[in-house]
Amino acid sequence: MKSLLRGCAVLSAAVVLSLSAHAQQERVIRFGHLNNADHPVSFGVKRFAELLAAKSGGKMKVQEFPASQLGNEMQQQSALQGGVQQMSAPATTSLAGIVKEFGLVDFPFAVSTFAQADALLDGPLGQALIAKLPEKGLVALGYWDLGFRNVTNSKRPITKPEDLDGLKIRVIPNPVFLETFKAFKANPVPMPFAELYGALEAKAVDGQENPYAVILSNKFFEVQKFVSATNHVYAANIVLVSKKFWDSLTPAEQKMMNDAANEARGYQRQVSRAAAQRAVGDLQAKGLQYNELAPAEQARMRQIAKPVTEKFAASYDPAIVKLYNDELARIRK
Repeated sequence: MKSLLRGCAVLSAAVVLSLSAHAQQERVIRFGHLNNADHPVSFGVKRFAELLAAKSGGKMKVQEFPASQLGNEMQQQSALQGGVQQMSAPATTSLAGIVKEFGLVDFPFAVSTFAQADALLDGPLGQALIAKLPEKGLVALGYWDLGFRNVTNSKRPITKPEDLDGLKIRVIPNPVFLETFKAFKANPVPMPFAELYGALEAKAVDGQENPYAVILSNKFFEVQKFVSATNHVYAANIVLVSKKFWDSLTPAEQKMMNDAANEARGYQRQVSRAAAQRAVGDLQAKGLQYNELAPAEQARMRQIAKPVTEKFAASYDPAIVKLYNDELARIRK
């Protein structure tokens, strides 16, 4: 009996030593994204890194790679799926190629306030979309703010849908965006973000559409004349983790990452929305002509885009589409 107890004690000690050694393993997390180091997405990454380091006693270290250093949207997505890169924070738009229902987030004029956007993404719809990612080699830790998207161009202010007629507008390589701008009779050009400044400078495209903070951070004011508050789509970033990396973590480490992401989310949204507000004034100071659209013209744009959203909704999982419509009804009350 004594020898049995002694054996158990030795085994227990070995298990404790093994667990503590495992818990103390250092993790280096390569976190890539497309935005510059002065952009709110970068501030979110930095806050997440601080929180994770604190929670893990410095054992989980985040290395940030901003400004497309690790490649464009699709290259980073592939690197996550392959386990070569650990994290990224792309716009949700880039996921529509692997889970087409993410296109719902890009439906034009779906939400009109930040409160509505947060309620939609943090609620059952956002979670249902996240649940579709692990089978694609990705794990998501929630949504960050990118902001409402607005059109810039070098030809004329956009005051009504007809002003987009014939303009070559760079869009994210995403079917919803392509079809929406075709409905406005623009000539949408899908192109990786990293190539956009050069294309605007060379006049290969007339304009583009992005949140104000992105327009400012990437100095599009140097190669554009007009910025119009179309507010046509609310854009979110999604915090992605390689599933291969995620599966290598202990439950305790996974919890630390989840908790750090949840805490960083509120900060990132706050910083992003404050930056968007400031960016409008900064863009005007840099020489861009700014205009808002009359509510009646925005309503016309919504009607023109409606057949596009109906067409795509018909090709999505009906249960997810029903959830989306139910959630929109709930958050608009």
